[in-house]
Amino acid sequence: MMNTPLVSVIMPAYNTSNFIAEAIDSVIKQTWAHWELIIIDDVSTDDTVEVVNSFSAKEDRIHLIKNLSNKGPGVARNLGIEKAKGSFIAFLDSDDQWLPYKLETQIGFMQQNDLEMSFSSYYLLKENEEQPFAIVQAPEVLTYRKLLKSNYVGNLTGIYDVAKIGKVFAPEIRKRQDWALWLTILKNKGETRAISRPLAVYRVRKESLSKNKTALIAYNYRIYRNFLNFGFLKSCFFMGRFLWEHFIIKRKQVKLLDKGSKLL
Repeated sequence: MMNTPLVSVIMPAYNTSNFIAEAIDSVIKQTWAHWELIIIDDVSTDDTVEVVNSFSAKEDRIHLIKNLSNKGPGVARNLGIEKAKGSFIAFLDSDDQWLPYKLETQIGFMQQNDLEMSFSSYYLLKENEEQPFAIVQAPEVLTYRKLLKSNYVGNLTGIYDVAKIGKVFAPEIRKRQDWALWLTILKNKGETRAISRPLAVYRVRKESLSKNKTALIAYNYRIYRNFLNFGFLKSCFFMGRFLWEHFIIKRKQVKLLDKGSKLL
């Protein structure tokens, strides 16, 4: 019989008072009850902290950390990882959501297949709508070489096993730090597997990086050049591979849903 280890859920938060209640509620509703939720507020100027406090007052598995200055999600996630007590670490941004069976399904999958990390497919939801418009289909097998071409791990679906590989931290940069973290893990392992069933809902917002193509390209280059320490020519070569992979190959993973489709 499988054990039920503690899962530490890391949630950076900045000015998401309109959405964070749904994100927290999606953790509370998990069928896997052995979790702690660590929320790191990055000096929000709206009511984010008040919303979090309304939950933590009633739920002792929710812990709030308040940064003294705004440092970005990379620093916030690392602070959460540092404080985490769980055998597994999972990530959920404060404007996204999990489906109720997410942790139970994924932890079981990792235990059955002896995986150090895993991820899954996920839904896309427009900012102010209630039903998803697409599914981002995760590749069944993800290799380090494939991940080098583009980030195939939806961070809201990623989990890694602290008991197997220890705590892995992201570089403290403001963008693409999640990709760097998964590259670090997968470089040592070589490959991992994903769950094809969608287990989370990503909210597509107007200011999201995925919609800012210029910023996406710039930050990706920095991962190759500064984080992976590739030379200039090698970085340019991989940027060319990234552009092809991201804008041509990865598009095939996005499957539009019929209007009125319900979450699976």
